[in-house]
Amino acid sequence: MASDPLLSRSNGNGITGITRMSVDDMLSGYAGEFGRWQLRHFVLTSAAWALEALHTMVMIFSDREPERICTGVDCTTLDPCRPGSGWDWVGGSGSSIVSEWGLICGEKYKVGIVQSVFFVGSLIGGGVFGHLSDSFLGRKGSLTVVCALNSIFGLLTSVAPSYWTYTLLRFLTGFSTGGVGLCAFVLATEPVGPSKRGAAGMSTFYFFSGGIAILAGIAYHFRSWRTLYVVTSLPSLLFLLIVIPFLSESPRWYLVRGKVAKAMDVMRDISKTNGNEIPSDLSLKLDGEDNKDEEAGQEENKISSGSILDVLKSRVTRVRLILSIAINFLCSVVYYGLSLNVVNLKTNLYASVMINSVAELPAYALTAMLLDRFGRKPLSIGTMVLSGLFCTAGFLAGVFDVMEVIRMVCGVIGIFGMAATYNLLFIYTSELFPTVVRNAALGCATQACQLGAVVAPLVVVLGKSFPFALFGVSGIVGGFLVCYLPETMNKPLYDTMAGIEEGEREILK
Repeated sequence: MASDPLLSRSNGNGITGITRMSVDDMLSGYAGEFGRWQLRHFVLTSAAWALEALHTMVMIFSDREPERICTGVDCTTLDPCRPGSGWDWVGGSGSSIVSEWGLICGEKYKVGIVQSVFFVGSLIGGGVFGHLSDSFLGRKGSLTVVCALNSIFGLLTSVAPSYWTYTLLRFLTGFSTGGVGLCAFVLATEPVGPSKRGAAGMSTFYFFSGGIAILAGIAYHFRSWRTLYVVTSLPSLLFLLIVIPFLSESPRWYLVRGKVAKAMDVMRDISKTNGNEIPSDLSLKLDGEDNKDEEAGQEENKISSGSILDVLKSRVTRVRLILSIAINFLCSVVYYGLSLNVVNLKTNLYASVMINSVAELPAYALTAMLLDRFGRKPLSIGTMVLSGLFCTAGFLAGVFDVMEVIRMVCGVIGIFGMAATYNLLFIYTSELFPTVVRNAALGCATQACQLGAVVAPLVVVLGKSFPFALFGVSGIVGGFLVCYLPETMNKPLYDTMAGIEEGEREILK
């Protein structure tokens, strides 16, 4: 009977040497795929998604147009573009930026500008911090920086003296916010074993939806937009001081940076906390490396981080990147478009935001249950097409002047499907690329999402039936593009470009 190559190997002199294996093999065979260590680390890290929700969706309340109250004798002849001449804002001029700076009528376009500018900042920040987290700064270091910047820019926004200063600060907040979810997702899921990674990744968006629900409650109690920015910025500061010190850097990042000893320290900590033990003669290796002995205390040759240029040079990853960018863009247009369109429903804004955030939770639960049964690809196709079909139905309901409740139901199902897709794409995209370029590639996908978010407010402004029509087409086309991506369920999470190319060659044999 042949000996297990993962357990022992002779060095040729009759002496058993150190056996080296991948992170996935060590997690599956010795440390534990999702034990107490991963659960604690996952919850603490994923809490950053709630912070992203606060900084992103605060615009729904801070940039809203408040209700008006008649203060004159004849309310039918008042000029709607002249506050103070017989009418005033409910809650006073400080309830939102619209009421404070008179962003109505001819100035209404400025609301759309500042919201798009925020997402432009997120687009840039996603790419910058995606690269930094793959390179010298690391996953934990990047998350630390973005949380610090978020708290600073958010607090400064609360004292913005003018609209243009406010716009600049929202751009800067978007820049730092663009890296929060990206860094938190990768840091939370990379220490998780392959069979548990999908379900864990799907669970990160519970924190985002929970953050939106919390925001609705905060906004209900703090009606001043300036106070709202203070209250929503403080959690980032608390996260920086209380949570970050207890997070661990990703062992995969240590490994690709040549810090094998530190990677092994993390793996041993995982194993010990999970009640397991890693044999002393085991060590880590990257994909494609030979199973060579390692001198005690000797660091491996440093593997420098890759870049988007490396992704584009390889035909395998180039096609995946182009498709991922297009699919993430279309998904984001629909998701953010349906989310921001809540201001046009003419219902209680706080209740509507709360209901929308809660409605997303079943989508995450359902996809988490089905993810490892049907795979990433079929679920992505199904959820995008589902959303596209119901958005198309919403468009037809508007054309034929069907009851508004029908359009509302179509919108709810549409956001149900696209929220599931949005969550699923984070997992799918991260699994399509090796560790050495994972955050850079995921950063590009995140930038595509932010570009979609830039477009979404401009689509919503058009009103009537057009938004539903565009959302329907986007969902169906996106589902069609997913057909050209490979399935990643239960496939290796490669570390290097050479590893993924070799893996693809093996599949084609």
